[in-house]
Amino acid sequence: MPPPADIVKVAIEWPGAYPKLMEIDQKKPLSAIIKEVCDGWSLANHEYFALQHADSSNFYITEKNRNEIKNGTILRLTTSPAQNAQQLHERVQSSSMDAKLEALKDLASLSRDVTFAQEFINLDGISLLTQMVESGTERYQKLQKIMKPCFGDMLSFTLTAFVELMDHGIVSWDTFSVAFIKKIASFVNKSAIDISILQRSLAILESMVLNSHDLYQKVAQEITIGQLIPHLQGSDQEIQTYTIAVINALFLKAPDEKRQEMANILAQKQLRSIILTHVIRAQRAINNEMAHQLYVLQVLTFNLLEDRMMTKMDPQDQAQRDIIFELRRIAFDAESEPNNSSGSMEKRKSMYTRDYKKLGFIVSKLSSVSSPLPTSAGLTSATELLSSLSVGSPCVSQDSCHISQMFSWFEQHHMDLSSGCRAVE
Repeated sequence: MPPPADIVKVAIEWPGAYPKLMEIDQKKPLSAIIKEVCDGWSLANHEYFALQHADSSNFYITEKNRNEIKNGTILRLTTSPAQNAQQLHERVQSSSMDAKLEALKDLASLSRDVTFAQEFINLDGISLLTQMVESGTERYQKLQKIMKPCFGDMLSFTLTAFVELMDHGIVSWDTFSVAFIKKIASFVNKSAIDISILQRSLAILESMVLNSHDLYQKVAQEITIGQLIPHLQGSDQEIQTYTIAVINALFLKAPDEKRQEMANILAQKQLRSIILTHVIRAQRAINNEMAHQLYVLQVLTFNLLEDRMMTKMDPQDQAQRDIIFELRRIAFDAESEPNNSSGSMEKRKSMYTRDYKKLGFIVSKLSSVSSPLPTSAGLTSATELLSSLSVGSPCVSQDSCHISQMFSWFEQHHMDLSSGCRAVE
């Protein structure tokens, strides 16, 4: 006979003791189950204990998530979240560097659990961490030559714990001081900094910008596009991803007039060339998050060109006509086509119409033109073709020389296209 649905069979661990095999009645209060476990090991004050998953997550079992416990789950009896938070709050303030480092390491791990995070935040733990970052940086800089691994790890674990705690959405981002923002920005602006510190700092800046208008303005005063771009030229894809995420965040939250200014700066800094060289053509696979951030950057950039995209083109302007034909030639390698003199006029018109539609144009239906021009959505062609260069699309796997050629062509003719490539009948 199968056991009742409310009964789950688990193993419960306790340091220095053999694991217990136990049947948990999900109808009983969790506190009663913890008391029963503590009594089995003769442990007093059961209210100071809790159950948590014994896997890598170490998440606490609560009344809200206890239904996730399945038959065969391994649990661990441990200190309650409130007790653990209190102890760590004291340990991270230890005068012993070794004890402090170990406490920060534990804090960074436990802060992923919202149950623990709530208890630590209730002790004003966020303020404690920000004060440690603000006041501890100078000491870190003075002693890093002597004990660089220790102090570098301390700062990294501090920032990691901060990021994990803030990710739960319990504390508002508007509560942080200018001094803290300046410290975080200084880590990003340094030419030489530990990778882990840089990654956490970029993540913090992105969240500040996205979650607070006031913080956007303060971060924008501390960080420039020119200071971010060198991080794209390294070999660490995670740093590159977070860097583009910060650029996107600044772009997204900027006023309309500021966005165009940023776009001009990105063009001056040759951002597309840097992305092509150090991201797209790097000798490694592109992860999904990088692909997403590149897509977002591309959309934000092209959104600025929407008005120009729909601007009417002068059909008598030979230079603009040449750009349209050049676009088709590069996209479809038209130079390799056989001479069409022997083919019918209708066949040639059909071929041009097909190609321009693939590029996103609305094509003229004039039967008297042997090479029909598109009639609208001129820059859509550029958008469509440049989108094919986005990571994750089929074009990325094509010949790199072809990709480079298209990228170079758009670099040269970007302003011409954006000035209005909307052909008319």
